[in-house]
Amino acid sequence: MGRSGLDGLVTFVSSSLAGIDLNLLLVLRELLRERNVTRAAEHLGVTQPAASAALSRLRRHFNDDLLVRRRGRYELSALAVQLAEQIEAVCDGVEQLFATAEEADPATSRREFRLVIGDYGITVLGAELARLMSGAAPHSRLSLSLAREGLAAHIAQTIQTVDGVISSATIHFHLPEMRSIELFRDRWVCIAAADNPRFKARGLTHEDLTTSTWVVPYHSDTRFPSSIPVSGQLALLGLRPVVTVRVDSHAAVPHLVAGTEHIALVQERLAASLRGRLPIRVLECPQQTDPIVHRLWWHERHEDDHAHQWFRELVTKAARAAAP
Repeated sequence: MGRSGLDGLVTFVSSSLAGIDLNLLLVLRELLRERNVTRAAEHLGVTQPAASAALSRLRRHFNDDLLVRRRGRYELSALAVQLAEQIEAVCDGVEQLFATAEEADPATSRREFRLVIGDYGITVLGAELARLMSGAAPHSRLSLSLAREGLAAHIAQTIQTVDGVISSATIHFHLPEMRSIELFRDRWVCIAAADNPRFKARGLTHEDLTTSTWVVPYHSDTRFPSSIPVSGQLALLGLRPVVTVRVDSHAAVPHLVAGTEHIALVQERLAASLRGRLPIRVLECPQQTDPIVHRLWWHERHEDDHAHQWFRELVTKAARAAAP
């Protein structure tokens, strides 16, 4: 890597790693995250030539291209995909190792905190979390990854590579190494277009639920009910909905209901966030549904990490501040 641009990154060398520049771990992590040398260089605070030189060293070390150019963009090689599954935990371990004896000072810390969170969770507390983070830790970074459909099934792997997951619980979350704290609660409501004549003078009936067309997030025709919470609630209502629109997003659902004859089941706080901005009507479900309880989940290895303790308190504070 040399002194051309990576002097600001500290090199840790142990007897078992003699001759290996551990700065390459940080470079590898950013390259695998970004799949782009220029963006990786920006995140590391180094020049693009320095990052390119580091990539060349990594390619020689692994005897693999790592980043392969296809159809005008870079993709991960098969080996790089394997490395991407390991590098986050490795870098986290190194950072925690050298921070063990320190009381983290949020005002000067440059740590990156990574959360997996759904777009509904971002709607509820995202703005408040970003505001608090900016004020208390202006040099730290907040990295949010959107929760995907397979989150629950892969939670054992995911929770080891991030600082936390904000989600409701499923049976997959009942792992001995996972810790959690409640952040906020919500409830399910139905929505329809404001000008839908079917519901002008009355509320929803169970017949309406069975005869209407639906917008459903993360719906699967082959697995119903699936592990997605809204799927379980539809089953609880005794429905196998006629799904006209499927979308991999909770926040997009009201936009796909407005101006149509479709209906949907959404979180009340999501619907409330669009009140006055989107022509939808909120309707009570004709039957009781389960409450929505979102928690912050983290791996037990973060328990004694002072910086992580501070971050957990910040997330909890953001959830309280965002309460309706």
